[in-house]
Amino acid sequence: MNIFINGEIKSYDQNNLTVFDLIVDAGIENKKYAIECNGHIIPKSKIKETYVKDGDKFEIVGAVGGG
Repeated sequence: MNIFINGEIKSYDQNNLTVFDLIVDAGIENKKYAIECNGHIIPKSKIKETYVKDGDKFEIVGAVGGG
């Protein structure tokens, strides 16, 4: 399966891949982030039950602290 994450193509062999799996793969599961799929924000309450489809386009943005 090929998907786009922040404008780059990533390939996954795994079927039944969830959005949470993408977050874990990015190493930000314990950080603040927002994720959009095909132009729609995915609520954090739905990331473990939202499955990735071939060709999906994701934007993942992590929060940065500072002052």
